[in-house]
Amino acid sequence: MPNRPTDDPDTHANWPHVLILGGGFGGLAVARRLAGAPVRMTLVDRRNHHLFQPLLYQVATASLAAPAIAAPLRQILRRQRDLTVLLDDVIGVDTSAREVRLAHGTLHYDMLVVATGSTHAYFGHDEWAPFAPALKTLDDAFLIRRRVLLAFEHAERENDPARRQAWLNFLVVGGGSTGVELAGTLAELARRTLPRDFRRSDPRRASVRLIEAGPRLLPAFDPLLSERARRQLERLGVAVHTGTAVTHIDAQGVNLGDQRLPARTVLWAAGVAASPLGRMLGAPLDRAGRVQVRPDLSLPMHPEVFVIGDLADVQQPNGKPVPGVAPAAKQMGEYVGAAIRARLDGKDSPTPFRYRDAGSLATIGRMAAVAQFGRLKLSGFPAWAVWLLAHIYFLIGFRNRLVVMLDWAWAYWTHERHARIVSGQDETDETENR
Repeated sequence: MPNRPTDDPDTHANWPHVLILGGGFGGLAVARRLAGAPVRMTLVDRRNHHLFQPLLYQVATASLAAPAIAAPLRQILRRQRDLTVLLDDVIGVDTSAREVRLAHGTLHYDMLVVATGSTHAYFGHDEWAPFAPALKTLDDAFLIRRRVLLAFEHAERENDPARRQAWLNFLVVGGGSTGVELAGTLAELARRTLPRDFRRSDPRRASVRLIEAGPRLLPAFDPLLSERARRQLERLGVAVHTGTAVTHIDAQGVNLGDQRLPARTVLWAAGVAASPLGRMLGAPLDRAGRVQVRPDLSLPMHPEVFVIGDLADVQQPNGKPVPGVAPAAKQMGEYVGAAIRARLDGKDSPTPFRYRDAGSLATIGRMAAVAQFGRLKLSGFPAWAVWLLAHIYFLIGFRNRLVVMLDWAWAYWTHERHARIVSGQDETDETENR
């Protein structure tokens, strides 16, 4: 197949070409910041949609439908006539030739922005992945939702009490924000949404365990909030295990050292790894595979290449790395967009990138959450209200905000979750009844 042309012929063919890899928060921020600038832009992503990842766990637990937290990239960017969106996979980067090889062609660039985020990390135990799916994409969310809902279906038709309870045992590995949110929502699903739907089994007998290898939940939060999150989870019926690492996972459960915990549904929220695309850039990497960048987020030997978001290793003045959260990716994207504009205008680059901490939020369940904004620490209903407002505000598009508000309002008053549709198939289906 012949290579795709670098750009379609147009009146701006001689303008610099800015190539953006990744349509997440960082990539979109760059594209929007460069709107109207004298550049031609191409945004490449392996998926056709932007995903609001902070609410992905709600799709996985049947609280929201997928279109409520995702939107097509072409729709989001259709008013930018200077930008082309391509659905493709990156298979190589040649920084010397200023060239990116895609699965279906090659693109040349004048400036490159790499914003491809992160992926799952099983700490050297990739063999656990089939038994403990992680949560990064809509496909992951659909798989988890399928396994969770089918677990209750299997329990309903199981006659043996021990086998029935095994289907009602849920384990979440990882006590960060995603793990806490998954565990709390699973407990609410079992105790408040499903009991009236089943006759032979009682969903309220479900056991939800949250396992964290470190000494406490939510290590990025103040220890006081970590303890409050633990207490809120325990009030929902979640059993919290801290200070113990998982040593084995299979289709029947997990091992915590010498202790065996039987469960047919295990979810992984314990770690992430930088996108493998970072290794293609030929730049120094940290232990997590993130690219070490200069203060202006560019590569040391290639100032025309910028790396942002979860893939970038950026140190704050206090010596801590910039966290891999959506506000950080957006700030980096806006900064790089401004830096590129300054170069085009022949001006000096902006001052070094500085992350503005937007605070940390984690929801546990209905009217239960924790929030930290500098010295301000909130928990319970006040934190939950802040969490609701913040996530509505950052959603893409008015329609998504309206749909999510209506779904949340309905769920608040009725405890109903209408996204409880099971579809598709995964590799464990053939062995579920063994």
